[in-house]
Amino acid sequence: MSHDQISTPLTKDQAYALVDAVMERDDLALTASAHEDEKTGEWVFEATCASPPDLDAFKAIARSVLGGEVGFAVAPLDEETDWVARSLEGLHPVTAGGFYIYGSHELNAPPAGAIPIRIDAAQAFGTGHHDTTTGCLQAIEKILKRKRPMRPIDIGTGTGVLAIAIAKRRRVPVVASDIDPVAVKIARENAHINGVGQLIVDVYAAGLDHTTIQGNAPYDLIVANILAGPLVALAPGIGRIAERGCAIVLSGLLNTQAQRVIAAYRQQGMILRDRIVRNEWTTLTLEKA
Repeated sequence: MSHDQISTPLTKDQAYALVDAVMERDDLALTASAHEDEKTGEWVFEATCASPPDLDAFKAIARSVLGGEVGFAVAPLDEETDWVARSLEGLHPVTAGGFYIYGSHELNAPPAGAIPIRIDAAQAFGTGHHDTTTGCLQAIEKILKRKRPMRPIDIGTGTGVLAIAIAKRRRVPVVASDIDPVAVKIARENAHINGVGQLIVDVYAAGLDHTTIQGNAPYDLIVANILAGPLVALAPGIGRIAERGCAIVLSGLLNTQAQRVIAAYRQQGMILRDRIVRNEWTTLTLEKA
């Protein structure tokens, strides 16, 4: 099968946001990456696709994630080159909240004192490069400095990176749910790769009515890095499964959407405790009063 590479120059944050959005789809690209051009210093988004690529789908995702039109260049690839391995080289390690997120292609040792988590680019959200993921990792670190949660849940787990981070720090079972069965499979695999497979309770579920989710409630730490609309819709359900004093980390929302989400959770008795803003993205930490 022949393959093409599509690319476009963007800012660093835009490029990483587009990588995560593209890799949520299992039908668009074999790999996607962001890297800095050594000659120009310009950041570039690249994706390796079966030929011909679905440019309309890429443009639609770019409009949704970046809020504007993006033009992509298309070039055929030499089939003797390992383009998957080359693409992964563009994903540099990320340090956030005391965690070191890296891919299997990374050869350097983790920084001293950081908790390493290996996450490769895959068909699920959460390589650690997006501002919402790093915001959640920072929020989790702040919470774990003052609380010792015993019953955490990660709603919309994606690659499982946040559930794995909690499991590595707390060494307690973490319920990790997702509406996408591919994401659940990837999260399970990543948990085993990172040595916490026995601690991750993976659940394929839409919403919070699954028997495993209900059976492990109430929770004392709830993390949900999804989108503003679903976060608002889930507010009553999260209110029901949260115990008094529960720390709730919410992300996946633009700065302009934060107040709407705060208002929805205030109606469920949640108090805003902290807000992390990274570029145009907000991560909220609330507490059930």
